[in-house]
Amino acid sequence: MKRCLALAVVIAAVALLPSLLDPRGYWIRVLTFTLLFAAMAQAWNIVGGLANQTSLGHAAFFGIGAYTSTVLLLKFGISPWLGMLAGGALGGLAALVIAIPTMRLQGHYFALATLAFGEVMRVIANVWTSLTGGPGGLSVPFVPPGFAAYSFKLLRPHAYIALAALVVVTAIFEIIRRGAMGYRLGAIKQNVAAAEVIGVDTTRVKLQAAVISGALIAMLGTLYAQVAVFFDPDTVFGIASISIRIALIAIIGGVGTAAGPILGAFFIIPLEEVMNDLLSSRAAGLPQLVFGIILIAVILWRPRGFITVVGSLRARLSRAVAS
Repeated sequence: MKRCLALAVVIAAVALLPSLLDPRGYWIRVLTFTLLFAAMAQAWNIVGGLANQTSLGHAAFFGIGAYTSTVLLLKFGISPWLGMLAGGALGGLAALVIAIPTMRLQGHYFALATLAFGEVMRVIANVWTSLTGGPGGLSVPFVPPGFAAYSFKLLRPHAYIALAALVVVTAIFEIIRRGAMGYRLGAIKQNVAAAEVIGVDTTRVKLQAAVISGALIAMLGTLYAQVAVFFDPDTVFGIASISIRIALIAIIGGVGTAAGPILGAFFIIPLEEVMNDLLSSRAAGLPQLVFGIILIAVILWRPRGFITVVGSLRARLSRAVAS
């Protein structure tokens, strides 16, 4: 009950932010992308956190979702809401296809295999110009504003949609974590061989987690496309800009926890923007250098993520109340 109450307070506080920011301003855009990347990291957390499978290829599913909804809108006039469902189905299918031959891999071998898949999808998108527009990218066409058409004049509705997506993905993560599937993934995370001995179908459970994670992040790709308006293969299939970033967000916040990706996103995304705003005009590469130094310091300070800070504060509060 206490956790639910605390979560409700946090959601209410975040829900107030869009109304306090300029709907045409820069910071509401930062907030929207922060919420979106938090949801993406939460989707990654199903595989990377619960199953301990460090995927570096989630950009493949993200790009599939972004391109599916946009191509359907451009060529057939289909609403992005329906395109999002189609993108989720294709993203889940792609996750199944790549998971079948890689689920037996562990550690850095699995990470490299998924990374290669993401890079293959980026190359295909760059070459298949008749469908994807190639390196020139695609622009989401303007349609009369309306919720059904997923078209808005201001960024505020996008911020609330991103918040709703974060709540839904977090709820799905918690349902999985607390359910039978979560316990099976936990057993796999501890010891694959031991999990198989006690009757866990490790391959099946990993495939289920991969499909759910891939479908969710593909659907989030549609939300990104509608906010960004323009994208190209190097953006939505980018290893550094998508795959590594969402993994980093979850790791910095605390993998395997519901709060971790949210804490990580609200630290990393605004920090990146502030570094670029303050330092980009001073020297080439300086924002990236300072950002990297800060990340190293944070990892050395809290190697298990910001979630440990929350745990420490909670323990201190409990001791203070008890005394």
